[in-house]
Amino acid sequence: MVFSSVSFIFYFLPIVIVAIYLLPKQRNLILLISSIFFYFYGEKMYVAILLFACLFNYAFARYLESHRSKRMLVLGVAVDLIALLYFKYTAFLLGLFNISVNIVLPIGISFFTFQGLSYLCDVYEGRVAAERRFIDFAAYLTMFPQLVAGPIVRYQDIAAELSVFKSSSDSFACGIRRFIVGLFKKLVIANTLGELAAILASLNEPTVVSYWLDAFFDALQIYFDFSAYSDMAIGMGLFFGFHFLENFNYPFIARSIREFWQRWHISLSTFFKDYVYIPLGGSKVKISRYIINMLIVWFLTGFWHGADWNFMLWGIYFAVLIIAEKLWLSRWLNDHRIFGHVYTFVLVVISFVIFTNPDLDRLLINFKGLLGLNVPLLNVETIYYCRNYLPFLLICLISATPLGHKLYERWQKKIGYAEIAVLMIMFMMAIGFLLDESFNPFLYFRF
Repeated sequence: MVFSSVSFIFYFLPIVIVAIYLLPKQRNLILLISSIFFYFYGEKMYVAILLFACLFNYAFARYLESHRSKRMLVLGVAVDLIALLYFKYTAFLLGLFNISVNIVLPIGISFFTFQGLSYLCDVYEGRVAAERRFIDFAAYLTMFPQLVAGPIVRYQDIAAELSVFKSSSDSFACGIRRFIVGLFKKLVIANTLGELAAILASLNEPTVVSYWLDAFFDALQIYFDFSAYSDMAIGMGLFFGFHFLENFNYPFIARSIREFWQRWHISLSTFFKDYVYIPLGGSKVKISRYIINMLIVWFLTGFWHGADWNFMLWGIYFAVLIIAEKLWLSRWLNDHRIFGHVYTFVLVVISFVIFTNPDLDRLLINFKGLLGLNVPLLNVETIYYCRNYLPFLLICLISATPLGHKLYERWQKKIGYAEIAVLMIMFMMAIGFLLDESFNPFLYFRF
């Protein structure tokens, strides 16, 4: 079951909302039951892994709180990682020895595993107290709004809200707005971008311009798809009395690669910063050690996304860029802001060319196309697609910046209640796109 499905929007979600508001004192129990059903609906074989993660992290955190043993923390982290390492990386590692196996990756395992890890580490460090009520903890770890594609929600960020259910008409209305905007971004914008990118990628006579257009569409599709999921998750969190932290903050307006990662998938970059980078010594070390730390963090970041060479290359790519900015480019980028924006956007677009091409031969072909090697700059077919697609691309680019939001806020103050009509139109458009397509999985389900 995915958020952008008829069964979820018109059956599952309304039933859960009604049940919780009829029985507010049982909110966490209802969330737990509904989340297990939600996961079982899509992963009948692997729901036991999720239940084990709940039982293990709940019990082990209680033990860690009273013993504070670093060895036991390492053991707890290792147990949490076993399932993730097996399902996500076994096939890749065996493939290095020409051994072929087919292992299906349980959806969301990367996200609920990282939430379990962060919880154990925070309890060990004394940042939070171990949860005494199993139902409350299990509701946190399995919560369906962010179970399968994030954001990675830390226990400490919602611990107080787990204990007491507080909701208001304003927060519920804000939740509806975020959910509809996310649904619209997924079904109307992201899916359309994906279709256009697929058309450009399949041209018989590609050109330099078509390769770049395809790269722009791919990068924007990933942004709108993933940020749509985060919007819907945050909106549903508000339905149930939880305030999840923002996961995106207009990353394409960044003036450096470092700033980009402060705005993109914030929960993941913060996780690696707090639980890997800082324990390694962070930036308060010698330059040589700093470079090693960055390479480790970004290799793991790439490897977390998938067991393929392109993801490792993608991670190292960002490590090299951030190291270069730290050592040589940061002051220059600050002094030349317009260049900084262009530099960052172009390098990020190139990064997603790496990200979306697990076939390294195909990746090499794409890079040759971007550089104009053995392909023409332009042809009649590309001109046709430019004329038809560029307006939509420009609209998407504006929507990916604060400009679109500021215009909407200014307009919102003038129209007042007319915003409800606009949201209804967006909702109906999204449902129209939904009914026209059979399946709408979010891209990050496979991570």
